[in-house]
Amino acid sequence: MTIYNFKKIAVVPSAKDFINITLSKVQRKTPTVIHKQYAIPRIRAFYTRKVKFTQQTFHDRLSQIIQEFPKLDDVHPFYADLMNVLYDKDHYKLALGQTNTARHLIDSVAKEYVRLLKYGDSLYRCKQLKKAALGRMATIMKRQSTNLTYLEQVRQHLSRLPSIDPYTRTIIICGFPNVGKSSFINKITRADVEVQPYAFTTKSLYIGHMDYKYLRWQVIDTPGILDHPLEERNVIEMQAVTALAHLRSAILYFFDISEQCGHSLDEQMKLYESIKPLFQNKSVTAVLNKTDVIRLADLPPEKRSILKKLEDDENIPVIEMSTITDFGVMEVKNQACERLLSSRVDQKLKSKKIDNILNRLHVAQPKPRDNVARLPCIPDSVVQKKLLSANKIEQRKRKLEREIEEEMGDDYVLDLKKNYDIEGDQKYDIIPEFWEGHNVADYIDPDIFDKLNALEKEEEIRTEAGIYNYRVPELSETMKEIQLLAKQIREKKIIMKEESKIVKQSTKPVMPRTAAVKIRDRSVSKLRNQMEDLGVNMQDTGNAHFTKTKKRGRSLSQSGDRKRQRLQSTSKARSSSRPPRDEMGVKDTVMKSKLKKIAHKAIRKKIANRGLKGEADRFIGNKMPKHLFAGKRSIGKTDRR
Repeated sequence: MTIYNFKKIAVVPSAKDFINITLSKVQRKTPTVIHKQYAIPRIRAFYTRKVKFTQQTFHDRLSQIIQEFPKLDDVHPFYADLMNVLYDKDHYKLALGQTNTARHLIDSVAKEYVRLLKYGDSLYRCKQLKKAALGRMATIMKRQSTNLTYLEQVRQHLSRLPSIDPYTRTIIICGFPNVGKSSFINKITRADVEVQPYAFTTKSLYIGHMDYKYLRWQVIDTPGILDHPLEERNVIEMQAVTALAHLRSAILYFFDISEQCGHSLDEQMKLYESIKPLFQNKSVTAVLNKTDVIRLADLPPEKRSILKKLEDDENIPVIEMSTITDFGVMEVKNQACERLLSSRVDQKLKSKKIDNILNRLHVAQPKPRDNVARLPCIPDSVVQKKLLSANKIEQRKRKLEREIEEEMGDDYVLDLKKNYDIEGDQKYDIIPEFWEGHNVADYIDPDIFDKLNALEKEEEIRTEAGIYNYRVPELSETMKEIQLLAKQIREKKIIMKEESKIVKQSTKPVMPRTAAVKIRDRSVSKLRNQMEDLGVNMQDTGNAHFTKTKKRGRSLSQSGDRKRQRLQSTSKARSSSRPPRDEMGVKDTVMKSKLKKIAHKAIRKKIANRGLKGEADRFIGNKMPKHLFAGKRSIGKTDRR
């Protein structure tokens, strides 16, 4: 039988998206330009191709939808019934059937219009036929909008269903709501089912996996079932009934003997009796949960009598359990697994396939020779060795963190570093494993502590010898004045720098030079005053010639001389502070010429061998390639259309 992977079903687009995607694909994948001078056979072929391509695109996508969705007749009966419960089998089949009908209608429309296009006698007639064909196909798809929306909802729900294998070892947990089914599956598997103190917390099937005897087992948590007729049960309850009816499994029926679930033991027993026909040919275990509240022995006689029928039945073991204290949890798990394994082995033994294997097996069993019991002989040395090894194991055994936590209670704090093999408090130092992309362990010197101790001893000897005991020489009055003056100059310099930063960073618009008369903010008198404020004697600076600066203006003769110089030598035109690029860093003229030759050789290799552009090429690529923007195109490929 086929088992579907429902998560691989492709998304079903809505009718509007379906039409838009298809028509867009037709526009991209088929020629789009036709001229009036074309011959009529070519025009017919052009529009026929459009119609056929549209039909094929619709056909392929609809076929994919029909094939990917599971057929209820082909899947396992469990999945077929589950889909009937969740989505209504008739509605599901109707949606797929109408999708299949739409596919056939689109094929017949395309076939009809292709036949009509053979007799198209003009460009206009052919175009109108193509338009009508595509319009009718789009109308057929619009009528499928409700079916496509329904199928997309089914696909989304199917993809969220748990992956249940109907043929593997399975344990099903069932019972009234809020009797502890989800708590049990959380205990024995890696599932994380929501647990709340109210009924119908679990609204769908949940699956967990566990290992027992090196085999993988699946445990199914079913929603709670109430005791009323089958036809009155809702979708949530019917999922559990479907799983119980169709899956070969071990059944764990949960009783809440504390009656905290809101249902009495009598009601729970009646539900057990009503769904007992679903347990045919299955190993059943009765689990009495919530024994942390009340034990079976402490139940009143009238309630104990309700469970008497279960206790008398040899085929159904009754086990007490509490998911709060973990009492009996592993016993329930082991009992269910063992019973299911034995029942599966019995079924295989009853089948005819086992005969071929048993015929090839022979188990030899030893028989006593003279009816004397011969006990195994173990030498004393071996016994002593075993005792010694057992004592060593006991001595080696240290307390686990779990045991320490149970002893200390709320005072316990997890310390992951207390067992580090490091002296003192160094074990709590934070050491990075990686620093700037490098493994720190690669750079740790094994003898670093010895070297540190040696350095510390050396420093102690130096300190005792008085190497570091020196006196600061006293400064003269002149030096003190110079020091004070230098300090004032530095402070002033810092203030000026900050002021210039503020001016540069201001968001005010910069005024052009011609907008206003530039105010001169530097003068000889201002300089004198600033220097006198700093303590500099400015009396004997009469011959300093502060005012003798070059004028910015120039005469006509000067400008003519400069022009002449520029024409005579281009090398002199550059600023004297900045040498030409080919002379930068080169002092020797011989070396300069040698470097020029090397540069030319390198450029020549590039250009001669591979035709690449050199450094000196001023090249702007052609922004409008001629073959794409000019001239007529001959009959041929339509890649760029």
